[in-house]
Amino acid sequence: MRLLLVEDDVMVASGIKLGLTDAGYTVDWVGSAERAEQVLEREAFDAAILDIGLPGGDGLALTRHIRARGFALPVLILTARDALQDRVQGLDLGADDYMVKPFELPELLARLRALLRRSQAATSAVLSFGALEMDTAHRRVTLAGQPVELGPREWTVLEYMLMQTPKPIAKDKLLAALTGWDKEITPNAIEVYVSRLRAKLEPAGIAVRAIRGFGYRLECADAAGRADAA
Repeated sequence: MRLLLVEDDVMVASGIKLGLTDAGYTVDWVGSAERAEQVLEREAFDAAILDIGLPGGDGLALTRHIRARGFALPVLILTARDALQDRVQGLDLGADDYMVKPFELPELLARLRALLRRSQAATSAVLSFGALEMDTAHRRVTLAGQPVELGPREWTVLEYMLMQTPKPIAKDKLLAALTGWDKEITPNAIEVYVSRLRAKLEPAGIAVRAIRGFGYRLECADAAGRADAA
């Protein structure tokens, strides 16, 4: 999942970004509302984490801009302001959640998971398909009850496909999720991660089917075989 972090305090931003990156997210950071508006116009994110006190327009104004432009990504506000009026205003302007500094990283991660589940119409931290289960809270994957070891990017690709199932996920969407500003990944790299996932999933009857010109979809292996034969 790709996140946009908007925080003007470099040390605070560095700590948050490190914690989110360690949890498997791709995180891009900007230090002003103006810069955030610019990147949101041209790049796609799965969620945004905003501080209220920002140069170039505060986080509340940025939240208003995000909703006025029709961006549907979840917005989580982080702020030192704990007055009821500030919380109510932020939520009324379109924020999905609100956390007061100081906060603990586990709670931030839990709130993010909840926001991302709601945005993808998922109701549980455990995503499942056939014999496959992904526990996003504890970062565990099992296949027919047996643990499966995944690299960070394999995890991201599989998580997107599970959240999208039964619909296919676009290859461009996967590439955007894996590519932050400090990383370079070619489209061919997606095929490498998909190939690794196939090798781990297909023995248990789960196929990763390529949709020509679009992306990938999880299917039961028998169904994928029948579709290919047809």
